[in-house]
Amino acid sequence: MQNAQFFKDKLFSLDAQNFEEHALSLFYWQAKHNVVYRQYLSHLDVKAEDIQRTTEIPFLPIAFFKHHKVITQENVKDASAYTYFESSGTTGQQKSRHYLNDADFYLQVCKKIFEEQYGELSQFHIFALLPSYLERQHASLVAMADYFIEQSQSNLSGFYLHNYDDLLENMRKAKQSGCKVLLLGVTFALLELAEKHRPNLEGIIVMETGGMKGRRKELIREELHQILKENLQVDYIHAEYGMTELLSQAYAKQDGVFRSPPWMRILIRDINDPFSIDQHLRYGGINVIDLANISSCAFIETQDLGKYNTKNDTFEVLGRFDHSDVRGCNLMISL
Repeated sequence: MQNAQFFKDKLFSLDAQNFEEHALSLFYWQAKHNVVYRQYLSHLDVKAEDIQRTTEIPFLPIAFFKHHKVITQENVKDASAYTYFESSGTTGQQKSRHYLNDADFYLQVCKKIFEEQYGELSQFHIFALLPSYLERQHASLVAMADYFIEQSQSNLSGFYLHNYDDLLENMRKAKQSGCKVLLLGVTFALLELAEKHRPNLEGIIVMETGGMKGRRKELIREELHQILKENLQVDYIHAEYGMTELLSQAYAKQDGVFRSPPWMRILIRDINDPFSIDQHLRYGGINVIDLANISSCAFIETQDLGKYNTKNDTFEVLGRFDHSDVRGCNLMISL
C-alpha cells in the first residue's frame, strides 16, 4: 500500500531508470491527499489520472507556501504533528512556510546528498558563517548546518556570527589537522570576511548559500565568485542550491554548475507559459521535482531562472523573475 513510509523507503534507491515511474506514483498520491495541490489541479481542470509523463504535471507555484499550509496527509488528525521551516524574507514581507512531519528525515536526506558529493561528514571540520539565519527561528539551513556540525564530531566545528578572528584562528587549526575543512557561509557574510580580512583559505572548501537580503548591491554570480576567490585565495567557490520549500539540495563545486541527487530533477519551463516545459530551451523558469518532499509537495514551480544541461544532468541558476520577491538566494540575471 502506498503511504508516506512507502515513498521514504524507496527514495534512496531511485535512479534514472525508475525516476519517472516513482515520480508519477508520488504525484497521484499527493494529488489525492494534498488538499491545496488537489484544489490547484481542480482549478486548472486537470485530472490526475490523465497525467502520463512528468512533463505534463502542473507544478505548484512557490507563492502558495506564503499563504497556504501545503501538506500531504492521509489522515486529517495527523496535521497537529507537523513542524515547519520558514523563509527569511524582508521586513513586512509574507514568509513562506514549509510544513513537514519528520524533521529527522529531512536531516537524513541532507546528509545523504552531501556525503555522496563530498564524503563523510565525520572527516570534516565544519564552520557555519550564517549570521542572518542564526538571528531567526525555523531556518532549514541552520537545522542542516547544526546537524552537519554534530556529525563532524569536531570540537572546532561550530556557528559564527561576526566573530571573524575566532573563526579564522579555528580554521587555521582545522587545516593543520589533516581533515577536510568546510566554510559554509551566507553570501554577504563571506563578502565581508573576504574584503575586510582577506584571509588565505587555500585548501578550504568555501561554500556560499546565497543571501544578500538587501545588505548590499546585488552581484551576478561570476562577479561574486571572482571577488571571493581573489580575496580568500581559493581556486573555486562552491555553492548550495536549496530553499525553504524544498527538502533536498543541489551542490556546485565550481562555476555555479549544480548537480542534483538522483531523486531531484530540474525541468525548464517557458518564461511566458508556465505550463510549457522544454528542456531544449536556452534558459527559462526552473521547476523542481523533489521526490523527498513527501509530506508537502514534490512538484514546485520556483521563481528562479536557469538552464539545464541534458548531457550531464547539471543546471545553472541565472537569476530571478523580475516580479518575484527578493529571496535569500537572489542573484541578478546575467545572460
